[in-house]
Amino acid sequence: MPSTAPSPDPGSLLPSWLLALRAERKSPATLKSYGDGVRSFLSWCAQEGRPALLDRATVNGFTASLLDDGREPSTVRSRQLAVRRFSAWLVEEGEAEADLLLGIRAPKLDVKVVEPLSDAELKALVKACAGTDLRDRRDEAIVRFMAETGTRAGECATLLLADVDLVHGTAIVRRGKGGKGRAVPFGAQTARALDRYRRVRASHRLADTPALWLGDRGKPFAYDGLHKTLSERAAAAGIAGFHPHKLRHTAAHRWLAAGGSEGGLMAVAGWTRPDMLQRYTKARASERAADEARKLNLGDL
Repeated sequence: MPSTAPSPDPGSLLPSWLLALRAERKSPATLKSYGDGVRSFLSWCAQEGRPALLDRATVNGFTASLLDDGREPSTVRSRQLAVRRFSAWLVEEGEAEADLLLGIRAPKLDVKVVEPLSDAELKALVKACAGTDLRDRRDEAIVRFMAETGTRAGECATLLLADVDLVHGTAIVRRGKGGKGRAVPFGAQTARALDRYRRVRASHRLADTPALWLGDRGKPFAYDGLHKTLSERAAAAGIAGFHPHKLRHTAAHRWLAAGGSEGGLMAVAGWTRPDMLQRYTKARASERAADEARKLNLGDL
């Protein structure tokens, strides 16, 4: 006989799923991405006047709608993934009898080539942070740190004061992507920028709190704050199409262009797969190859 069990109400169970994800020590970025994905799905169902059923027809309709609205395939893929993971969790918890989204196809991703910042653009970005107040010192330190270490914006934003060792030029990323920690090195100029920031930070009313980065108006400083302030600095520097993630691409390119090894870059950036290295350094690969060829001078017979 067919089951008479009522279908689960996704909206009412979303908080429980997010609680379970926190218990699994998922990163704040993952929690936000998954939560946004399911909330977007529920909102679309409400706007369309259809029940929020976790079946292929409904989720495919949601996915197609996002693509039709011009959303980036990577964003659509992320939203759909959140709904799929949510559906699987409902079955694991006994809230649903079957996962009807098993085998559903994710949107095909376009392979984008992200251009790193040129040396001139990077210098202009640093110059746009010139000043002596807390916000200026903080933003210059962030730009220099991210451009040298290649840390993700979320990793940088959550650094603690105790994570940074200015004497030895190292910082501990305690929870990188996938929950993996690592140490990242930085040089003298970045250390000086961090030291200048820390000296100004010492007079902040939140100086005794553990977070490395503090808001200039007494507010906590997280990913959104980092994104906003660096975007403003980039605009002042005349850099179009800036996103903090460009600094990660820039760090990767600069590392290889300076003769750094691919293995070393993977360790510092927190990559475990070579394809990630290729993805981040593809834009200037031919430029680096041409420079290497000139140094090899193979035509000198």
